[in-house]
Amino acid sequence: MSTDWSELYRAVFPDLVRFLHRKVWDSDRARDLAQEAFVRALQHEPRKPRAWLFQVASNLARDEARTVVRRKRHLALLKAEELGRGEDAPDPVEALADEERERRVRAALAALSETDRETLLLWDAGMSYTEIARQVGLAVGAVGTTLSRARRRLAEAYRDKERTDVARG
Repeated sequence: MSTDWSELYRAVFPDLVRFLHRKVWDSDRARDLAQEAFVRALQHEPRKPRAWLFQVASNLARDEARTVVRRKRHLALLKAEELGRGEDAPDPVEALADEERERRVRAALAALSETDRETLLLWDAGMSYTEIARQVGLAVGAVGTTLSRARRRLAEAYRDKERTDVARG
């Protein structure tokens, strides 16, 4: 059976970008990686394209994380220079609050097990329980329980991080 790539793109691209954004935390980069996943899919013609796209996207995000660590080292000096020039910036209080929330969410996600994190991100990206089960290696019946526990653990990890930050003051 031939895949209708334009329909698949319209249906899956927004979910794939959202999934990737929660892995790379950069909306432009998430869109680029989603595009790359589709390019690779067109080259390989997978039997189950939606699941295949999310698996490739997950691998691309993992590679991206390694690259980002290297980039951050190189860009640290440039960023320090930019801040020293006092260029126009958004309200610093709002920017700081946004950064803090994002940092706490990242930390909370990082505190989860790989299975919990992947299950949450795949569900948030709109994948069905069957697709999540196949991707993560769970029984379909275990996905709902895993999601429920993962949500609870994520909320607890976020609250713990918030309390720790407030205590440090």
